[in-house]
Amino acid sequence: MKTAKLSAGTVLLVLALVAILGFCIWGAGAAWKLGGHSPMSIHGYIALTLAFLLTAGLGGGLMWLAFYSSRHGYDDDQGP
Repeated sequence: MKTAKLSAGTVLLVLALVAILGFCIWGAGAAWKLGGHSPMSIHGYIALTLAFLLTAGLGGGLMWLAFYSSRHGYDDDQGP
């Protein structure tokens, strides 16, 4: 099996994206703590979790659709 080597630019891009993701997670946690104590019922936590899962699923599904259509030639130029 042939393995692909990652270029320095790819490694740098991945590291930058991981750093941005870490900063976003840290910022969300800091904003949550700075918001003060606001009690949320179990229904609020369920709604928050479902909203996150549905949003992540929709985003992932749309990205999969974009890659699928690109790899199977649906995005090719059809002419004039």
